[in-house]
Amino acid sequence: MDLYPKPVLRLIQSFSRLPGIGKKTAERLTLHLLHTKKNEAETLANDLLELRKNIRLCSHCFALSENSRCKVCSDPNRDTSLICVVENPSDMNAIEKARAFSGLYHVLGGALSPIDGIGPDELRIKELILRIKQKNIREVIIATSTNVEGEATASYLAERLKGIKVTRIASGIPIGGDLKFVDQLTMQKAIKGRYGV
Repeated sequence: MDLYPKPVLRLIQSFSRLPGIGKKTAERLTLHLLHTKKNEAETLANDLLELRKNIRLCSHCFALSENSRCKVCSDPNRDTSLICVVENPSDMNAIEKARAFSGLYHVLGGALSPIDGIGPDELRIKELILRIKQKNIREVIIATSTNVEGEATASYLAERLKGIKVTRIASGIPIGGDLKFVDQLTMQKAIKGRYGV
């Protein structure tokens, strides 16, 4: 029998539906909120409501935005002939933090995963192809994950985008990585992707 009142149990259940949050973590978060200052809990509640009310997908690249066009698509200094294809907005954010890319993005909304019922029609592949046809795109960089789903998505896109320069981000040994801890697939990719010095 659970001794928590119903509102506490409901919030624990709500938190536990979030990815990566188990029942114990959900319980800790709920109890933490009960012991914080009232204005901190209200700020969190307001932030959640504002997120749902004001955040939408960019009409061009499908990144998260407060306006119809995201910050990247609105930036006149970006190279509009270069598109980097990513699975999710978090991937786009990671690339932006590195400050190594000056083109535009296209967010697919996931990766191909037949087991999970995610095929080409569930991703924004048609929109990508339409963008390429309508704009003067010289290169598409595929920056999907290096897991099975990401690799399958990259292969599918490369096949669909014939006639335009398509490249794949490099993958391999991370800087500062110790070779004895690198998995076989990463090592294979590192050897295949080697370059002259």
